[in-house]
Amino acid sequence: MSEKRFDATLAYRLDLPERITWLPPQEVIGALAVEAGDTVVDLGAGTGYFALPLALAVGAAGRVIAVDAQDEMLELLRRKIASSAVSNIELVRAEADRIALPSSACDLIFLANVWHEIPDRVAALAEAKRVLKAQGRIAILDWRPDVEPEHGPPLEHRLTPESAVTEVVAAGFHLGSQRNIGKYAWLVQAAT
Repeated sequence: MSEKRFDATLAYRLDLPERITWLPPQEVIGALAVEAGDTVVDLGAGTGYFALPLALAVGAAGRVIAVDAQDEMLELLRRKIASSAVSNIELVRAEADRIALPSSACDLIFLANVWHEIPDRVAALAEAKRVLKAQGRIAILDWRPDVEPEHGPPLEHRLTPESAVTEVVAAGFHLGSQRNIGKYAWLVQAAT
């Protein structure tokens, strides 16, 4: 396991009520502009902080594929799904550079607070391009390095949004937008 990967034994932190104040899921999902019927891959889904509201946003005709590398996280999400009214989330165990999905499988790949954890982002972007449909989009949300770490990883693990832009453009994506969102995060969006 990477030293930067979030420790699953601390998963309770992902569901602390105060998280909604500094990383509002509805603000993020609004910025993603998902539509009813979309298929969204939540890569690094964790306990489902975004997967569950994304499932509601894409509606019954849509689908969320919650991908995580840690069985413990997927099990926590499985329990949440079982006690909810959501039925359009599929769980997949995989790494960012080897997503166990067919080519052209989704409209959007969303990575929330995991970009800095991925050891081979070039391979992850190549895999994202493979899994995305034509005109598909990637959205990367991660921790701002210019804000003191009241929450999140240490400053030395954080990446700038400019570095993400450079990486996605080098991978052949077309930059869509870049902005700060919530109190501690930036969001970069691009299309195939």
